[in-house]
This record gives sequence, structure tokens and C-alpha cells, in this order.
Amino acid sequence: MTQTEDGGAAAPFATIWLSPRRTIEQIVASRPTYLVLPLAALGAIAGFYMQLLTVGFSDQFADWRLWLGFVIVAAVFGMVWLYPSALFLNWIGRLLGGNASTLQLRAVLAWSTVPAILGFIVALAISVLLKASGRADVWGGRVLVAFAFELWSIIVFLLMLARVQHFGFWRTIAVYVLNLIAALVLALLVRSFLYQPFNVPASSMVPTVLVGDYLFASKLAYGYSRFSLPFSLELFSGRILASEPKRGDVVVFRLPRDERTDYIKRVVGLPGERIQMKDGQLFIDDKPVARERLPDYRGDACGTDSTGHVKRWRETLPNGASYDTLDCVDDGFLDNTQIYTVPAGHYFMLGDNRDNSSDSRMLSQVGTIPLENLIGRVDVIFFSRVPGESGEPATVRTERIGTVVR
Repeated sequence: MTQTEDGGAAAPFATIWLSPRRTIEQIVASRPTYLVLPLAALGAIAGFYMQLLTVGFSDQFADWRLWLGFVIVAAVFGMVWLYPSALFLNWIGRLLGGNASTLQLRAVLAWSTVPAILGFIVALAISVLLKASGRADVWGGRVLVAFAFELWSIIVFLLMLARVQHFGFWRTIAVYVLNLIAALVLALLVRSFLYQPFNVPASSMVPTVLVGDYLFASKLAYGYSRFSLPFSLELFSGRILASEPKRGDVVVFRLPRDERTDYIKRVVGLPGERIQMKDGQLFIDDKPVARERLPDYRGDACGTDSTGHVKRWRETLPNGASYDTLDCVDDGFLDNTQIYTVPAGHYFMLGDNRDNSSDSRMLSQVGTIPLENLIGRVDVIFFSRVPGESGEPATVRTERIGTVVR
């Protein structure tokens, strides 16, 4: 890289396209930290946008606040993730005989994103033009453009990595493959032991959780069972580091009779307690749970297209947990029930949308849920959208992003 007082810094952007090896050699020899953090931030934005294009979410970013949040989160992630990525790449490289420093590898990781950043700009420009003309991206041109530039970035990364590590073709490919495997293992570890994402397709937990909400459930909350593992592998029985759920927790679980589908409900009954519904009111050990009438809920919560009024109650459990419930129908099918005695090691689950929920009141379908079948406690809504109908595009509920679930 030729250094001048006025314009030498622009040289890498001119040479990186056809001479990435010479470009990175010049960068690490003279200014290895040059633009590394800004490029890491922009590269993460480009990468996340590629994912949004692939799954069809990008067109839902109509709200400037959503765009701003997306840019900030992606940029911070890119800058933070640059450091552990370089450390791990350095460790793998040394195992295979490489001698590049983490400083040099951070430069490789950042500068190799330049083609992807250009692809992001081009794809975004195509999106703006399509929106202005009112035309749809019938042939998926934006995805093809972004994918082509992303592939270019991978090639640039491999060429730069080979140059700074002094690797040949096969050792470079080996480092890349090992890096991908490590990323996959890390993602599986996070999903299995920390947080797992879920989306909500049904209305049984309205108004707390809406159709189209995307949630994070904490795996740490109750410890780990085989349902914590990918594919529910039967590597062990029972629960490791077990912790009992609290009354009022919103949980994700599997039914004993259906271990393939995830369910989301609220814990209202603990082991040994007697649960009953009388005239739509919850009773625990023969004592009515306190509730107060709130203004009616407006929305499609009762399985119809109506947006009429639905009775809403504020229910407060004995431990102080408080939340809203809906009453779609007076004297509904499950408003008056038998007394259910919760077995040891089991929990009684109810949906907040009481007349539109298959839950522990239905013994033959759901029944009480053993502790082993709990997957995690729902903590936060990280994304939410209103599903499109009759060909209309879905819209994002920006106000629900980041909502803590109680």
C-alpha cells in the first residue's frame, strides 16, 4: 500500500478486487489496524442483511426505528465478535503451522468483508428502486446479487488468509472448514445450554404473547433435560442442574404424548396443589385467585376475523405474579371444570387466552407436565410481525421488540 499524506489510504479499495493477497500484505506491513473496526461493523450489517433477504424479512423494515436498531445491533456485534474470531482463527492456524498474529488476522477478517459490503449496497439500492417503481423482485435478483458478493468475500478471505499464514491451498481450506465447524458447535452450545429461539403460530397466550412473536427461552432457568439437546437425543434421563419453575412463569415444553411439538403456556399449579375453574375464575387449593376487570381487549383473539371487544382480566397469583387473561365466551367449555390434583414432579399449565387454549384442563390432550419436559422459561420477545393475509406483506410490530415476558 503506497503511503502518501493525502490519498494513500484509498489504495486498498482499488486493489482488493483483483489482488487481495497483495492488498493484505501491504496492509499488515504498514497499517494493520486501518479501518478494521468500521469494516467489521459494516461487514456484520451486510451479513445480517443477507440473512434477512434469504428469509424474506428485509421488505418489512419500513420503520426507521427498526432500521436504526438493526444497524446498531449488527455493527456492535461485528466489532465485538471480531476479537474472539481472530483469537480462534489464530489458534487454529497455529495448530496447522501458521504464524500470523491476531492483529493481522483481524485485518484479514475485516478487509475480506469489502465485497459483501458492496453487495449489501447494491442489493439495498435494488430494493429502493423496486419499491419506488412498485414492482416485486420476481426473480430474486437481490438475493443473487448479495450471494454473489458474499461468495466473492469468502474467496478474498481465503486468499488473504493464505498469504498472512503462508499456507498452501489445502491448509487454507482446512482452517476455513475447522472455523465453520467451530461456529456451528458454538451455535449449538448456545442453543442447547443458554437461549433457544422460538416463534409463536397460535393465539393461546394472547394478550401476553401474540401470533408472530419470536421469543428467546432461557435454558439456564430450569436446568437441562434431553429436550434441551438438538433432536431431543436420549443421552440421559431426568434433569441436570434442575430448578423448579415459579408460579406464573411462561414456559416452553413438550407434551408426554407429543414429544415433537413445542408448546407455550403459563405455570399456575405446583406439585400437590388442587386446581379448578369456576365460572371462568381460577381456584388454587379451593381459594379463588384474585382478578380485576380491565378495559376490553381489541383484536382477533378468539379464532375469528372479528376485531370486536373481548373481556380482559388482570389475574394475580398467590406469589404476586400478575398478568392479563382473556375471556372470549361467557360460560365456555372449560370455564367450569373438575378439581385437578397436580402429581409430584408435575405442573399445571394454562393459556392466558382461556377460551382458546388447549392446556392442562384437557387431560386426554395435554394434562399436567413433568419437570423433565420443560425446555425453558420465556424471557423476551426479540422480534414480532403481523402475518400477511390475502397476498399482503407482513408488517413488523416494532413496539414489541425487546418486550420482557411476564
